Amino acid sequence: MQVALTVWEGRISPLFDATRMLLVADIIDHRITARHYEPLDCDTASSRADLLNALGVDVLICGGISETFAGPIEASGIKLIPFSSGDVEEVLRAYLTDNLDAATG
Repeated sequence: MQVALTVWEGRISPLFDATRMLLVADIIDHRITARHYEPLDCDTASSRADLLNALGVDVLICGGISETFAGPIEASGIKLIPFSSGDVEEVLRAYLTDNLDAATG
């Protein structure tokens, strides 16, 4: 499974629509097996959904997101976890332990 998190200065980017960087983590059995940063340098909703699909992303964890961007992402089969906040590493750990709701505000 591939999980992508929006990143801005080490934290979850406050708005997906404007974010420029993703942390993409490969997860097997609740463990990270690989990870890398991926630039998100496309601007349209469809191009961002296409890029997430090309990267093999199954889950997107982000801050706020407009319906314009959320619609194509969800329509492409990617699970969207919006309105997350906090340190990227803490949010990722919370996701791995199924405690994401408790860790974000």
